[in-house]
Amino acid sequence: MPRQTKTFLLERFREMGIRPATRHGQNFLIDLNLVALIVQAADLSHDDVVLEIGTGTGSLTAMMAEQAAAVVTVEIDGHLFELASEQLIDLPNVTMLRLDALRNKNSIDDRVMDAIGERLAEAPSRRLKLVANLPYNIATPVISNLLLARHVPHSMTVTIQKELADRITAEPSTKDYSALSVWIQSQCSAEIVRVMPPSVFWPAPKVSSAILHIVVDPVRRARIADLPFFHQVTKALFLHRRKFLRANIVAAMKNHLNKIQVDELLDGMGFSNDTRTEQLDVETLISLAERLRTAAPDWTL
Repeated sequence: MPRQTKTFLLERFREMGIRPATRHGQNFLIDLNLVALIVQAADLSHDDVVLEIGTGTGSLTAMMAEQAAAVVTVEIDGHLFELASEQLIDLPNVTMLRLDALRNKNSIDDRVMDAIGERLAEAPSRRLKLVANLPYNIATPVISNLLLARHVPHSMTVTIQKELADRITAEPSTKDYSALSVWIQSQCSAEIVRVMPPSVFWPAPKVSSAILHIVVDPVRRARIADLPFFHQVTKALFLHRRKFLRANIVAAMKNHLNKIQVDELLDGMGFSNDTRTEQLDVETLISLAERLRTAAPDWTL
């Protein structure tokens, strides 16, 4: 398997008469030590089915195929799909899909889930892991939607914008704390493995990146009675995170709860009038969401 260096990429792209497509967020990791670190952080075994979104040239794919039971890799770009196919043709445990991994902004394409399901069904001990150098423009919906997908991953080890990694791992009352922070932390543990400068990619992006390792915790997930409701209500409450919590709930729950009902609910939880959404920790937001679900079970965003 050729090493994904800048020289290799330049030569192959020149041979094919193509350039990296900015609309697909194509930035190739050319520091081979960091490629190896991604695989190391994912801690792959022969029980693992890996989902990779963004096959690229197949460099990371081939490395993972040596350690995992199977790799399902998805590439939207036809030229890269062709290039990677040449490199991966002799690896029987690699399934290549040429399509957009996202059916829409709220869900993963069914064909991806079908391919994963086939590989998982081959042995009862198998588990799913997302391992990918994610295109920046789809990183948030991919990570978020997999927690509501038909097959939920055991872990996610991804290269993303550092700004996004900071948001996912942020604590309450900080500038990066958001609905995404709460959504991930309510179900997972997350840590930044390595921060990476633009120079380790070709073409170099304008921002720093990070390798983020997320482990899904079934116990945490089980505390949330209705995951889709929790996902939607958290987004609604953080729509204006600097506003008072009461105002956010009144706006989100209009036509479902009146102001008196909202006040009674907040009083029952001991919130002051000047409490803001951004101050609430994950546990408190889980409790609040469940009370809102009980009070307004038909609510949708």
